[in-house]
Amino acid sequence: MKRLKRKKQNGGVVVNGNGSFTREPGCGRKQKLAEIHQALISDPVDIETLRRAAVSKGGLLTDELRRKVWPKLLNINVYELPHKPGRDVRENHKDYNQVVLDVRRSMKRFPKGMPASERAVLQEQLIDIILEVLKRNTQLHYYQGYHDVAVTLLLVVGERMAIALLDTLSNYHLRDFMDPTMDSTKHILNYLMPILEQVDLELHDFMIRAEVGTIFALSWLITWYGHVLSEFKHTLRLYDFFLASHPLMPIYLAATIVLHREKEVKQTECDMAMVHHLLSRIPQDLPYELLIGQAQDLFEKYPPSLLAKRAALQSRKSRSISTFQAFQLSTLHQRPDSVLQRLTKAQGSTTSRHGRSGQLAKGLRWR
Repeated sequence: MKRLKRKKQNGGVVVNGNGSFTREPGCGRKQKLAEIHQALISDPVDIETLRRAAVSKGGLLTDELRRKVWPKLLNINVYELPHKPGRDVRENHKDYNQVVLDVRRSMKRFPKGMPASERAVLQEQLIDIILEVLKRNTQLHYYQGYHDVAVTLLLVVGERMAIALLDTLSNYHLRDFMDPTMDSTKHILNYLMPILEQVDLELHDFMIRAEVGTIFALSWLITWYGHVLSEFKHTLRLYDFFLASHPLMPIYLAATIVLHREKEVKQTECDMAMVHHLLSRIPQDLPYELLIGQAQDLFEKYPPSLLAKRAALQSRKSRSISTFQAFQLSTLHQRPDSVLQRLTKAQGSTTSRHGRSGQLAKGLRWR
């Protein structure tokens, strides 16, 4: 097995043009907080520093910071958020019944100890968020697991911002999962085995003999691990990482998890059912910071462009991959929230004056 050389991960990373990050010696929590704050008030916003912070050790640290940084990572103006969905969003929607079923089954995704009444309100909001995004994007198709992404966003940023974030994610990072068939999703899963082959040929060949495939990682990929992790803090840490990274980073993390469990896998009977049973039950005590660093190393050493040269990955084009570079560039010229707020107020004032002038003119015409 090729062992990845690990650099000491103290929190600093350098953003590379391909969506990966190279770690460099970092600093403590206070300095990280100061760097995030400075990046947010810079004009334009220092998006590379925000990506660096999201990827480096500890991620974005608090939900308060996530509410400020996540929109910037996705190029969202927090002063132009969608309105809360009306009752009509549920009318005659083809996915309504399935969404309701999935949301009703999502009780474990809400914090333990949350009053049932509060959870019920959030579940209703979750249904509306999902249906609103699907209504706005008729080309997108709902999949089971989509609600796991939506609920993570809702619990951190609230209903209106969750709609905006989910809308953008659905058109970029999650786009391949929202086709009418699973062909594009299977295409993304097909990147897993070539990564394992490059790093640990013996493990790769064992899994090939067992005919286990990659379906064990399906729920990891399409929910960004939200469905399989019991600790919400671990889910948030991974969301920080994925929001700042290339759309294929979840599959690179899947590879690091399998490699991390190499001995367990090889000691299991070489049988499809046995190996699938082992791998599909993700341990809850994984060393997440270590695995995030290793996923970065794998991405840098075996980028998607290299893996895609394999015959099995040449036959299909990924929308998420093909649009990523343009999306990443679009985030680089954002104004800080203080400026956006001022511009929004100015625009509102201008609109109001024009409205009053129009009303006055209309009144004069009718006299």
